[in-house]
Amino acid sequence: MNTSSYIEKIHSAISSASHPPPPDPALFKPTTVMALFLFSREPALLFIRKADREGYVWRNQMAFPGGHVDKTDASARQAAFRELYEETGIVSDNVQYIGSLGHFQTVKNRDIQAFTGVWNQKDDLVFDTEEISMVLEIPFETLWQTHRENGYAGHNPGVMELTYPYKDVVIWGVTAKIVHHLLEVVGDISG
Repeated sequence: MNTSSYIEKIHSAISSASHPPPPDPALFKPTTVMALFLFSREPALLFIRKADREGYVWRNQMAFPGGHVDKTDASARQAAFRELYEETGIVSDNVQYIGSLGHFQTVKNRDIQAFTGVWNQKDDLVFDTEEISMVLEIPFETLWQTHRENGYAGHNPGVMELTYPYKDVVIWGVTAKIVHHLLEVVGDISG
């Protein structure tokens, strides 16, 4: 399958799916993330690992690039693109926007609106090592295989049991919930 066929399949699946709705805004602080697909050798998703800093709330956690929605942001989507640039150096002009994956809440009263798109890889990745220790591409097929083998497909496991290990990192928590939803919506894109 060529890249444009993959993108068409992903776009169709996301635009036709139901996604988690927003919670009561009075109870949660709005945040955003951008789940980026890229196509080097095979479809992959771009993750960041937060810095290994003493006292850092998100120390060593795997995440999608993102952050808080500021009062100066016109929308959550704009905030996602702003945070993507601030955290990785990726500009919005180099991302083919696909859509929203819905809302996901954290135990720290954050409502994360997850967006997705396809990065054309024309940017040099730049990140602050005080905040991010690494940027990692994880093959979509590897995530899908873990999803199936662990019995997550077609089920909604609790956040404490939902993990996606890859090499020496583990995606867990709300990021794993977003990955789970994305995998459920998109499914197997290998064929």
